[in-house]
Amino acid sequence: MSEENKDKKGNILYTGYGDNGTTTLYDCKQHRISKSSILIEALGAVDELNAYMGIIKVLSKDENFYIELEIKKKYFDKIIDDIQQNLFVIQAELGGSKMTVSKEELNMVERVVAKISDELPPIKSFTISGGSLLSSSLDFGRTLARRAERRIVAVVDEGSRDIGEETISYMNRLSTILFALSRYSNHLLSIKEEHPDYNRN
Repeated sequence: MSEENKDKKGNILYTGYGDNGTTTLYDCKQHRISKSSILIEALGAVDELNAYMGIIKVLSKDENFYIELEIKKKYFDKIIDDIQQNLFVIQAELGGSKMTVSKEELNMVERVVAKISDELPPIKSFTISGGSLLSSSLDFGRTLARRAERRIVAVVDEGSRDIGEETISYMNRLSTILFALSRYSNHLLSIKEEHPDYNRN
């Protein structure tokens, strides 16, 4: 490693080991794998989703929305922060760690979805994304969650990782809770949902 890889304090800025398009994982540090592999693609998709959750968390703090969940308030930004924490667990699991999403975390997502469902009218058709910046951001996050889920399922199908059942279920629920939060944020802002007009042409 050359001195050019370090800052003035001696901290390593980059190693250069990945310049050949390979990387290592938690459980196979001695074996380098291609960055184009299905496993690395899944890790990247979860990382991208997690980063975007940060944007949603900031937008959620600005609105200060919450859900009355049993005897306490569950603020949107805290819900998103919990999601981010669980996504780090999922990344660790993909990397070869024994960590996995807990049943309790899965149950919490399901409880939030159920509470929102009780307060909103049933969905009778597709909705057009928009209404507010928070709502449309949550809806975009939903699509990123779906992509990350597909990538993780591909890893499982390939057999390169044993992923916990709760993790798979959690990834499936993520798109549901993000869509529910998207609808609920528009509801709290008194913004009417738009639906596709298939007869306009």
